[in-house]
Amino acid sequence: MAGIDKDDISLPKATVQKLISEVLDDDLSFNKDAREIIIKSGIEFLMILSSMSSEMAEQDSKKTIAPEHVLTALKELEYDSFIPFLEQILTEFKGTQKIRERRDSKFKNSGLTEEELLRQQEELFRKSRSKLQNNAIPENIKTEQQ
Repeated sequence: MAGIDKDDISLPKATVQKLISEVLDDDLSFNKDAREIIIKSGIEFLMILSSMSSEMAEQDSKKTIAPEHVLTALKELEYDSFIPFLEQILTEFKGTQKIRERRDSKFKNSGLTEEELLRQQEELFRKSRSKLQNNAIPENIKTEQQ
C-alpha cells in the first residue's frame, strides 16, 4: 500500500477477541500472542485480497472495486468455498439497502422539514403514551374516577 507502513495498520482488538470468542469452545482460551498472530494474518489476508480485487477491477477498466471483483479475486486465490456464503450476505445487504433507500425517499418525498416530522412523531408518541396509560387503568377504577 502506498505511503502506509504495514506496522501502522491494525484491526480492533476487541472485535477480533469477540470473533475468536464466538468460534472457540467455552473451555478454551486465547492468549495475547495468539490474538496478535490472528490480527497480523487477517491484515495480510485483507491486503492480498484488496490487491487482487484491485487487479480484477483494472482488468475490467474500472476505477472502483465492485463485489464481483472481490468474488473473482477470492476464486483466483482459491477461496472458492467462501463465495456462496458471501453471495448470500451480499444479497441480504442489498435488500436492507433497498429498504433504507425507500425509507429515505419517503422522508424526502413527504415535503415536510425534519423539524415538522419530529413534531409529528412526538405527537404520535404522546397519543400512544396517553392511550397506553388509559388502557392500563383497570375498568373498576376508571368508572370510579368518572
